[in-house]
Amino acid sequence: MNHEIEYFHPSIEADIEKWPASIKADYRHISLLLMEHGPQVRMPHTKAMGDGLFEMRPHGRDGIGRAFYCHVKGKKIIIVHAIIKKTQKTPPKDIRLARKRMQEMK
Repeated sequence: MNHEIEYFHPSIEADIEKWPASIKADYRHISLLLMEHGPQVRMPHTKAMGDGLFEMRPHGRDGIGRAFYCHVKGKKIIIVHAIIKKTQKTPPKDIRLARKRMQEMK
């Protein structure tokens, strides 16, 4: 594996562990792709949100998840926020929180 995934706070990893099994399985699949290929992973697995923020787009029969991340020096990927989507559009407050945490890291 070329890249390493870390979490902004342990509670984010704990939240992801509570996700339904089908969404969590796709999250793990996308995580492995990111560790192997880094920033080259794109749609439908990840999406650039602008200003260095990206989202992982796991889904399964139980719904849709989102994990927001950024790249930091070297080959680290930091997951800054994660949610299960309950609406078609990602709530703006969750995007704002992910951006705020990303800025805190810089």
